[in-house]
Amino acid sequence: MSRHSPRILVIGYGNPGRRDDGLGPAFAARLEVLQLPGVTIESDYQLAIEHAHLAAQHDIVVFADAAADTDGEGPFYLRPVHPAPEDRYSSHSVSPQAVLRLTAQCFGAHPSGWLLGIRPTDLESFAEGLTPEAESNLSAALTAFREAVESGRLAPNEDQGDKTPNVP
Repeated sequence: MSRHSPRILVIGYGNPGRRDDGLGPAFAARLEVLQLPGVTIESDYQLAIEHAHLAAQHDIVVFADAAADTDGEGPFYLRPVHPAPEDRYSSHSVSPQAVLRLTAQCFGAHPSGWLLGIRPTDLESFAEGLTPEAESNLSAALTAFREAVESGRLAPNEDQGDKTPNVP
């Protein structure tokens, strides 16, 4: 039996005009340059219901964003995210959980979901460009993600539970 390479979608989202809030799009842009086989890159200011259609075409969906809730976990984290109902739907902003739920409801697809949170330093300034600390955290996340994809540690899991891939 041949091993099928998973189709991975990375959605980097955030506002590059708000300093480190642009970590998600910066991650997506730098990952795109690597041209990893089987990895599709999408970048946006925020998640939208339309992302469910794109997610349905993949085995794994990684939502990359600046995350102020890293709580001493290092420069980034990679946590499982599961489908969940949204209290409200807007055509402009939905959560990763809602995107996965819409993917299942509308398209009958159940990709594994992961939230890649990269530690920001400045989310308040109206300026483009990442802080040096955020740049360092972005580099660490990019290196670890690339290694996880290339080694096959980031793989679809029918029942991912709270398992986290072995990503340093």
